[in-house]
Parts: sequence; structure tokens; C-alpha cells
Amino acid sequence: MTPRPGTMRLACMFSSILLFGAAGLLLFISLQDPTELAPQQVPGMKLNIRAQQPHTDLQPGTSQDGDLKVPSSDRVTRDLSTRVPRSLHLQVPDQPRPHPKRLRQRRRRLLIKKMPAAVAIGTNGSSETFLRPGPRALDSHWVSLHRSQQERKRVMREACAKYRASSSRRAITPRHVSRIFVEDRHRVLYCEVPKAGCSNWKRVLMVLAGLASSTADIQHNTVHYGSALRRLDTFDRQGILHRLSTYTKMLFVREPFERLVSAFRDKFEHPNSYYHPVFGKAILARYRANASREALRTGSGVRFPEFVQYLLDVHRPVGMDIHWDHVSRLCSPCLIDYDFVGKFESMEVDANFFLRLIHAPRNLTFPRFKDRHSQEARTTARITHRYFAQLSALQRQRAYDFYYMDYLMFNYSRPFADLH
Repeated sequence: MTPRPGTMRLACMFSSILLFGAAGLLLFISLQDPTELAPQQVPGMKLNIRAQQPHTDLQPGTSQDGDLKVPSSDRVTRDLSTRVPRSLHLQVPDQPRPHPKRLRQRRRRLLIKKMPAAVAIGTNGSSETFLRPGPRALDSHWVSLHRSQQERKRVMREACAKYRASSSRRAITPRHVSRIFVEDRHRVLYCEVPKAGCSNWKRVLMVLAGLASSTADIQHNTVHYGSALRRLDTFDRQGILHRLSTYTKMLFVREPFERLVSAFRDKFEHPNSYYHPVFGKAILARYRANASREALRTGSGVRFPEFVQYLLDVHRPVGMDIHWDHVSRLCSPCLIDYDFVGKFESMEVDANFFLRLIHAPRNLTFPRFKDRHSQEARTTARITHRYFAQLSALQRQRAYDFYYMDYLMFNYSRPFADLH
């Protein structure tokens, strides 16, 4: 049977269409950028990667005397590098969709643009993982800061293991956490060390908590005499243990002799309605021969050697004060495993690094202003040496022995060559 001419034409047209379609598909595939064939995330959408819930060995409990029990081998938190985050939130910023023509040009040129990888640095007390952008110019700086934190904590733990081994077996009591301030929104615990930037740190915590819009707006009396920030010891046992095991715990320290001189200048070289009558009068009565009646009445005019005599006297006429007490007593670093150890000497770098770790607002930075006596120069190493030059070599040695654990624990060098 001979096919009709019309049928032949239809078959030829159909075959031609198939051939042209196949050729077009091959051409499209050859021009397609392979990297764009993978599924892409919608701009502005969050990619949640769920990780395993971190395991903590801390079991809430109490001893017979009401202490909060922490087993000896179970640290409250783990090292920055080993903490498993609860969830990893990778935020892809919103971007405009490219024009189809530009997209084709980009394909033809085979231009592959990759966004910098996000680098995660875990904080062992926080519930999130800190994500930073990955430009190579910043990598070495962030790695250096991270390693510095690891080294500071290593030195602190080794000092505790060597000299305070029994501390790890003690129970945490409310007294041990009485200097720790709580900021629940960003899950931060801050141990206050006076004369090591504590006023400005409390301002920062108040801004983080939404209690103020700027650190510059918060007055000194509001910082120290208000009740805006809660202390950890005001919570019940369960609340204390929960925050110790899940919040990011940090403290800032300062060279001990420098901190001591800073406290003396602040409390005794300026009018003070508390320290002069309470400490000044007792110090002058005990350590100044032939003190005038006016000095005994007001407690003003205490000299630095007299103040050091009081400090080193095991039978002090008046008790210890937080402004010159040991950091090891204020913050119990051998009992509480702090996640972040900052130093006053590198305050701006350390503080702003910490704020990035906890996802603080980008416009919040650590304030630089001096809280009190702003016209007076800050206490420096040079000023500190001038004050300690008023002491005998024996007094300097005894003062160094007094703060020896702070020097050792926070890796400060001997301030005078004749100290041992």
C-alpha cells in the first residue's frame, strides 16, 4: 500500500520537530552552569541544621546542709571547642533575583560566585553557635582570639588543679555566685570584678536586657545602686544550676597590683562618705602613730603604705572589701568553669569579641568612657610602680604573696624583678 503524500509530509515535520528539540536541549545543557543545577535556598530563608542535644553531667541536687551539689569530675561546662550546639542557624541574606538576561551571560562566561563560608566557634555555656563571615582578612584575627581564650582557660585550670584541687569537690553555695549578674535574654552570666571594667560591663548588660537604649544614658548610681540586674544568688537552687549549666559564663580580670592601686585612688584619694568613715578611721587609728583628731574623726588622708599595712594584717581592724579582694574569692574560678576570660589590659578587643559571640546587636560596643573621676588619668603600670615604690621590698613581696593565686591563675608576670 503506497502512503499518501499528506501522511509523508506530517511524518517528516514531526521528525524535524523532534530533531530540533533534541538539538536545543543539548545546547541548553552545554551552556548550563553545573553549580546552578543544585537546589538553591530561597533568599531570606533560614536553614536549620539540628544537632544532637548536648549532654551535661551536672545533676541538680543538694547536700544535707543545703549546698548545691556538683560532682567532682563533672565541670559545669565544657571547652569552647568541644561544645555541641543545640541548633545551627545559617542566615542567608535577602538578595534581588538576577535578570534572566544577566543570568544567561553569567552562565556563558561560567562565572561561579560563592558566598564566603560561615565559620562556627562554639561557646560552651551558650545555647547557640556563633557564626562569623569568612573573609580571609578576618580569619587570623578570630582564630587568634579563640586560641587566646583556650590558653587563658588552660592556664587557669592548671593552676586550680595544682593549688586548689579540693575546690572541684566542693558544693556550689549561693555565696559562690553572689557576685554573678544574670542577663537572661542573651543567656549571659557575668562575674563582677571591681576595678576591672565592672561599671561599664553592667551598663552593657542593661542594654542587652532591653533596660536602656544606650550605655551612655546610664548613670553611675543606676549601675551600682539600682536593682535592674539580678544576681545569681537570688534564684532558687534549680535556677542557679540551670543557668550555670546552660548560660555563657564570663569574667574580666586585671593585673592585681594595678587593680589595688586603682581601688586605693578611687576610695581614699577622693571624698567618700562610706570608705573614709568605715575603713579610713580604722586604718588611721591602727597604723598611724600620733594621728590627729581631725584625721581620726573623718578618716580622710589614708596613705598607701598604711592601706597596705591594713591589707596584709591577718588581724585587720575592719574586714575585707570586694574592691581589693582576690578574684579567686570573688568569682570562684576553680569551682565554676568560666567560658570566657577577658582582661582589662585588652578590654576593647576582648569585650567586643565576646559581644559578637553572644549575638549582641551590631551597634553595641563596649563603652570607652571612664566611669568616675573622668578628668583623672587611668591607673597604669607606671602609676602603679610609683605607688609601690613607697613600700619596702618586704611589703612588696608580701603583697605579691597575697595576690599570688591571681597572678598565677590569670598568667600575669611578676611586676617587680626582686619578687619571687
